[in-house]
Amino acid sequence: MIKSYGLIGFPLSHSFSKKYFTEKFQRESLIEYSYELFPIASIDLLPDILKKNPTLAGLNVTIPYKEQVVRFLDKSSPVVEEIGACNCIMIKDGQLIGYNTDVIGFTKSLEPKLRTTHKKALVLGTGGAAKAVHYSLRQKGIDFLQVSRSRSDRAIAYDDIDQQLLKEYTLIINTTPLGMHPNVDQAPDMPYQFIGPDHYLFDLVYNPSQTKFLAEGKARGAEIENGAEMLIIQAEASWDIWNSQ
Repeated sequence: MIKSYGLIGFPLSHSFSKKYFTEKFQRESLIEYSYELFPIASIDLLPDILKKNPTLAGLNVTIPYKEQVVRFLDKSSPVVEEIGACNCIMIKDGQLIGYNTDVIGFTKSLEPKLRTTHKKALVLGTGGAAKAVHYSLRQKGIDFLQVSRSRSDRAIAYDDIDQQLLKEYTLIINTTPLGMHPNVDQAPDMPYQFIGPDHYLFDLVYNPSQTKFLAEGKARGAEIENGAEMLIIQAEASWDIWNSQ
């Protein structure tokens, strides 16, 4: 039986998911399975994608649609209900069922280098990926502050990050696309001179493998981790979901 899967987002200039699943299908001799990219300029084009691709059995969702896609779902997992962000859709009997595998991927990838001293976190960015990170941190009992370009009742601004704050908040997670290829010279605007060996910098970006954000941390002795392992874990979690029923 022909089954196809895909990724919606915009832009999709390079995609981990297509390469990963195409190689997986070849390796496992799933010759009637395929994985396609659907770069759509508006989430409102999703019904059109579904109509034109009747063999679609599942979708991954990336920037900037993880939150916008929720209104198209017929059912949602408890995690999606709580955080309002979805990055994995199972398509069954014409219904879209939303899940969030970012939570699984981030949690499992974060844990090996997490120390008991990492009690408080700064979460850079406020998009759909940040919501998955917030959920994971709450589950682990780690207090966090959101950091945004502009100060609000929900977030501090990058200007508010100082030496005293960084002494207390030793886990720093970048959920923004800053530093992603091809813009490799970009990094979140924060005082890296106050980063040290007590810090753990986690970047959801996976290309390049060491962003400027991570390089700044590594140069000062901090623990670092990129988003590559998180992507593999969440991809396999998506596959498990699509094959669960």
